[in-house]
Amino acid sequence: MKTVNILGSTGSIGKTTLKVIAKHRDKFSIGVLTAQTSVKELAQQAIDFGAKLAVIGDKTHYRALQEALSGHNIECAAGEQAIIDAAAHKADITMAGIVGMAGLQSLMKAIEQGGIIALANKEPLVAAGDLVLAACQKSGATLLPVDSEHNAIFQCLEPDNKSAVERLVLTASGGPFRDWSLDKMMAATPEQALKHPNWDMGAKISIDSATMMNKALEIIEAHKLFDMPASKIEVLVHPQSIVHSMIEYCDGSVLCQMGASDMCTPITNVMGWPHRIESAGEKLDLKTLSELTFKPVDESRFPSVRMAYDCLNSGLGACITLNAANEVAVAAFLDHKIAFLDIYKITARALDKLDTAPLNSLNDIVNYDIVSRLKAESVLDALTLGHVV
Repeated sequence: MKTVNILGSTGSIGKTTLKVIAKHRDKFSIGVLTAQTSVKELAQQAIDFGAKLAVIGDKTHYRALQEALSGHNIECAAGEQAIIDAAAHKADITMAGIVGMAGLQSLMKAIEQGGIIALANKEPLVAAGDLVLAACQKSGATLLPVDSEHNAIFQCLEPDNKSAVERLVLTASGGPFRDWSLDKMMAATPEQALKHPNWDMGAKISIDSATMMNKALEIIEAHKLFDMPASKIEVLVHPQSIVHSMIEYCDGSVLCQMGASDMCTPITNVMGWPHRIESAGEKLDLKTLSELTFKPVDESRFPSVRMAYDCLNSGLGACITLNAANEVAVAAFLDHKIAFLDIYKITARALDKLDTAPLNSLNDIVNYDIVSRLKAESVLDALTLGHVV
């Protein structure tokens, strides 16, 4: 029986993790569950799975959480610091599913306690990859990628033959706008951008898929996670979302991991690792496949992919700014404050002038992230006021 802590249990990753656990209640028990605002859902999850501790990030929901858990012998807490403290609770597996940079500090705390860290969000490795990996080495924690693309590479990568890798190929669905013209994309609404053709995901990652910024972040993440030069990382558009990524070796062999467009597969993989356990989700039926197609990214419509390579060349500050500015821009788009293509514009302008600052500690990175967000918000303000940016 393995104890599991889920940071971000009411998001899509958290709910899918609980779906896997529900199928294997004889293998897993829940220690900690956290959420930001979804207090009713958090409380119900804690009750259904017998959690030891439930934490809500928004302190205004603390009383509601207390009342919902009354009589169930489940501890509760509230506030951002409470989430970070909860991440330090000992567990065999910690599912790090808090979206964006908000999950960095809790991730670092979870790493300190060791065990398996199932990393479901890209941003911590993008902004603080070296610190995250060094912390894992220090504590003995095992970092396993949950992102379907990186999980696919993890499954296909032969450690003894790493030097024989010619390239890593990250596949991309292309999102809901993969065949749209630039003029049509300019008028795209948040509602249209959220309608992913293949995957059921949260709002932020769905918009990132529509801009293909998710691939930009994944390039940086793969560079860090697999210690692979950017020159050996490629992105191909694969509309069917069946092949989740590939590795080409020097002998001409190309190994790929295939599966249904269902996050149950990579989550089940990391939950069962180093063994294989039964999935609670869809399974791929090869008899139903009609075609598998791959094509290069059209960078004139999706410039985010090129931004990733440029940021890797520029250094860590650029990677932090790319992520921070994108988060600001995506939130503004979801709020109907900007047009879809303005997401690229805000991110590019924020990258124009990078601050020079030491980035040797978690505090350095958090502070740089704050400055980057302020820069992006300044660009956003100018844009919404009709100024040329």
